[in-house]
Amino acid sequence: MNDPGVVVVLVSGPDADTLEALAARIVGEGLAACVNLIPRVRSVYRWDGEVHHEDETLAVVKTTRPAIDALRDRVLELHPYELPEFLVLPVEAGSDAYLEWVDSSVRGPDDREADGQA
Repeated sequence: MNDPGVVVVLVSGPDADTLEALAARIVGEGLAACVNLIPRVRSVYRWDGEVHHEDETLAVVKTTRPAIDALRDRVLELHPYELPEFLVLPVEAGSDAYLEWVDSSVRGPDDREADGQA
C-alpha cells in the first residue's frame, strides 16, 4: 500500500474507565478500528495560567483519514474535558494486512448515514 489512508489519533483523558467507555463507543460506531489505552501517563500542562501535573490515560486510536471529522466530533461530544486532546498523526507505512484491516473496520460517512449514525 503506497498511501495507507490510516492515521493514529491521540486522545488523553482522566482515567482508564472513562476512555474505555469512549473507545467502546467509537469502535462500536465504526469510527475507529482499534483503541489502545495506556494508563497512568503523567501529563504536565499549562491551563488557566497555572502549571498542572495530572495522571491521565492515553488513547491511541487507529482510524482512516475519511473518518477524522466524524471521529473528532464524536470525541468532543463524549469527552468530559472542556478542551480534549485530539491530535492526528499520519501513518507512513505498515504491514499491508494490518492497514487493510483498519481500512475495512472503519466505516465511511456513507456507511454511517445508511445506518442512521451520521
